[in-house]
Amino acid sequence: MDCKQFFEQIKGKRIAMCGIGVSNTPLIMNFLSKGAAVYACDRRTREQIGSIADELENAGAELRLGSDYLDNLEVDIIFRTPGMNFNLPELEAARKKGIAVTSEMEVFFDLCPATIFAITGSDGKTTTTTLISKMLEAEGKTVHLGGNIGKPLLPEIENIKPEDFVVAELSSFQLISMRKSPDVAVVTNVAPNHLDIHKDMDEYVEAKKNILLHQNAFSRTVLNRDNEITYGFKKFVRGQSLYFSMEQPLKNGAWLDTDGTIHMSYRGIDAPIMHRSEIAILGDHNVANYLAAISAVWGYVGIDSIKKVAREFKGVEHRIEFVRELNGVKYYNDSIASSPTRTIAGLKAFDKKVMLIAGGYDKHIPFEPMVPYIIDKVKKLYLCGATADKIEKCVRSDKNYTGTPEIVRVNNLDEAVAAAHKDAVSGDIVTLSPACASFDAFPNFVARGKYYKDLVNKL
Repeated sequence: MDCKQFFEQIKGKRIAMCGIGVSNTPLIMNFLSKGAAVYACDRRTREQIGSIADELENAGAELRLGSDYLDNLEVDIIFRTPGMNFNLPELEAARKKGIAVTSEMEVFFDLCPATIFAITGSDGKTTTTTLISKMLEAEGKTVHLGGNIGKPLLPEIENIKPEDFVVAELSSFQLISMRKSPDVAVVTNVAPNHLDIHKDMDEYVEAKKNILLHQNAFSRTVLNRDNEITYGFKKFVRGQSLYFSMEQPLKNGAWLDTDGTIHMSYRGIDAPIMHRSEIAILGDHNVANYLAAISAVWGYVGIDSIKKVAREFKGVEHRIEFVRELNGVKYYNDSIASSPTRTIAGLKAFDKKVMLIAGGYDKHIPFEPMVPYIIDKVKKLYLCGATADKIEKCVRSDKNYTGTPEIVRVNNLDEAVAAAHKDAVSGDIVTLSPACASFDAFPNFVARGKYYKDLVNKL
């Protein structure tokens, strides 16, 4: 089916868009313009949603708000927002009644005429997605970037041509119900995450695997050779397998040599590409993101485009983002670090001990793996939020903890920044890298990062 047929088909259909957020709002407007009867559904109140509720109503949408927003939906199709649990009882009940339950990304994959690159992983997926799109753009390609990175792609479907490229970041919540896979699938890594929403780790891993399960023989799959779970996906690959590794030479894929040279080995030919020092953004994890991106775009772009992006790309906001230097103290914003593995990567990016601000909403991920890095890489630890007790207990009960770093308890981010500012001396690094989600105090990691940057810039 092409997009013209699809939009003809939804004319007059009753469609419930669940979640009035970044991905569904443009979709609601788009579907209204095509003649669908759209119900904009959200558990929040009108006051919480704000002026967007008026905009949607004025455009012709019917609002269903409040805690019972999913009850007794008499519609033809339900679009769930990416963060909504696929197995919610209300969605199960809708399916039993014969209502189609889908998502923006599922429909987009069915209709898209272009080559699709899709990226998933517990860490690094936004940076890798951005790198792939920039490398393709540097080669002169027309690129449509979106998905979990914050921009819905379905409203753009009518402007996407067969010769274009789509680069989409996909979360486990989007992937769990996907029955179509991209032309090029990239899995950066898989580590425990979102266990507050997924039934268990197995469900989370199975959702990630969906990115490649429906590929065909003409597809490409890029897997992390250094990550046991991700490397285990190789037996499900139907098309071309490429890998990336920070730890060993590869015959098929991008790898880092012991002298810091990045290589790409492909079909028996090894090509040295550049030295890791040419990459403008900090950290081993970002070198790994480059390796993943190189394996994904190899054959689509030339080495010059890859090197250009390495030298010029300064990173994605909220990812070890340099905020400012004040009195010789450098402040970094790593608000994206909403899991221990991300905080570990953030700590390893610096070549000296840092003053770390951590804590937040509890996603039920163990903090023990992070403790050796805190002991080794942190000068002073500032803890706030719902997980502060849990993190402190993990650190203090570690056999190698001798009282360093000093643990400072604060009530909120304001107090954490003020305390770090007071304690820091010239040459110190202060970084927000929470190891937790933000939902105990902020709607998302972006809001947390922006608030932190405001506090730092006001010092």
